[in-house]
Amino acid sequence: MARIAVVDIGTNSTRLLVAEVDGGRVEELERRTTVTGLGQGVEATGRLADEAIARVSEALGAYRAVIDGLGTERIVAVATSAMRDAENGPAFRDQIKERFGIDARTISGDEEARLTFLGATAGRESGSETLVIDIGGGSTEYVTGKAGSDPGFHVSTRMGSVRFTERHLMSDPPSHQEMTALGDDVRGVVEGDVPAQTRRSVELGIAVAGTATNLAAIDQELDPYDPEKIHGYRLSLGACERIVAQLAGLSVAERRQVTGLHPDRAPTIVAGAVILLESIRAFGLEEVEISETDILHGAALAAWHEG
Repeated sequence: MARIAVVDIGTNSTRLLVAEVDGGRVEELERRTTVTGLGQGVEATGRLADEAIARVSEALGAYRAVIDGLGTERIVAVATSAMRDAENGPAFRDQIKERFGIDARTISGDEEARLTFLGATAGRESGSETLVIDIGGGSTEYVTGKAGSDPGFHVSTRMGSVRFTERHLMSDPPSHQEMTALGDDVRGVVEGDVPAQTRRSVELGIAVAGTATNLAAIDQELDPYDPEKIHGYRLSLGACERIVAQLAGLSVAERRQVTGLHPDRAPTIVAGAVILLESIRAFGLEEVEISETDILHGAALAAWHEG
């Protein structure tokens, strides 16, 4: 058994998991999520904004204190889409190592997909051809395979809740034309990047990360947020359609008041919700299962196996 900390520096949020890991079992000791918006403006400028770097740095300072307080044996840190795409990403990575002693590894989209699938399917029986959808701020991963095995197919798309908000949604609330263009773009990405045969072969869908968990919380009108009511929740296609229509009709300020939605996700949730909705449709599913286990758990398991 090993006590492992995993830090995930994503495009929209910075997250921490501290867990006891033993074989295929991950027992959470501490888990935190801070919406830090590292991908702010990267789509337009190609660079990480100074204020976004400051927000991530503040979160990492707090996380480092938690890690030290729990006596963690090993720290694994992964940085995903925004850090990969930004011109000044490598410099920020060096700064993180110098200030916090955290060596954030910028992983490829392929590695992100593998670790996410490992985390989302851990402990499941093999059998059904399973899709894992991971909607991030700057990229969305689609991974298919059977639990307990390496994925048979995976792709990392340049489509995410922050990236597509900045690309398509200029009005507040978004206009009908903007929503139509957003939906068309999402469908084009999914159909272009995932072969039709792969989409047809899927029997079970699992959705991970903040967009999916927030939609599950909205559907249940959870206040406060309860991970035990989120993990394993089945979000139907109809519920997803209803929530997209609801959120798209509200301003950002009004969305912040929606029960179940974390206020910090209000600016980008519409694009994220459309990505999930169009993904469910494209794979011919009637529902997706929402999972609280994702790349954090996958990275912890991979670190344990690597020793």
